Amino acid sequence: MGISHDSWHKRRKTGGKRKPMRKKRKYELGRPAANTKLGPIRVRPVRTRGGNKKFRALRLDQGNFAWASECCTRKTRIIDVVYNASNNELVRTKTLVKNAIVVIDASPFRAWYESHYVLPLARRKGAKEISEIVNKKLGKKMEQIVKSRQKIAKVEQILEEQFMSGRVLACLSSRPGQTGRADGYILEGKELEFYLRKIKSKKVKNQFLFLVLQQN
Repeated sequence: MGISHDSWHKRRKTGGKRKPMRKKRKYELGRPAANTKLGPIRVRPVRTRGGNKKFRALRLDQGNFAWASECCTRKTRIIDVVYNASNNELVRTKTLVKNAIVVIDASPFRAWYESHYVLPLARRKGAKEISEIVNKKLGKKMEQIVKSRQKIAKVEQILEEQFMSGRVLACLSSRPGQTGRADGYILEGKELEFYLRKIKSKKVKNQFLFLVLQQN
């Protein structure tokens, strides 16, 4: 049996069975899931209806991520998959799908922030980098621009803590199995708080199950 996108094989809303009126058609076909894994880039083109193409990503390890509040997008490395609302198995197997919560490298965003605002972001006190950033030589006109930018330069505390570790949580908004890309956005505000709670409760649950299994 091939994979099919038709609806006539399904039951009626009342629960009754439908009798098939015809055989399967080419335009109803479906294809196996890509199950994009975390690893060195491997993308395959797939010919579709009308001679169009889909790009089936089999493995991906980087993507373009947007920092929405700062209107900044950078290409960065995907480090790990930490949460998936639909299935925990997708976290265990490190499968990249739309709306998966991943951990990404924060260094490209930190570098942009520090060059844009000429302010250190989540640096430890006394670090050499701080003096280098603050004492950066600028022209008179650029100094005025930077001062006006610094007035609105503010990063929320939860996000700053993540920048301190060099990794930030992000959400995938593209479909790797269809477009061959793993693009997304950095989590902020209430959305970030929500997913941090979810990840924490999942860890506590896993620890409890581990203890129970050890006792048995």
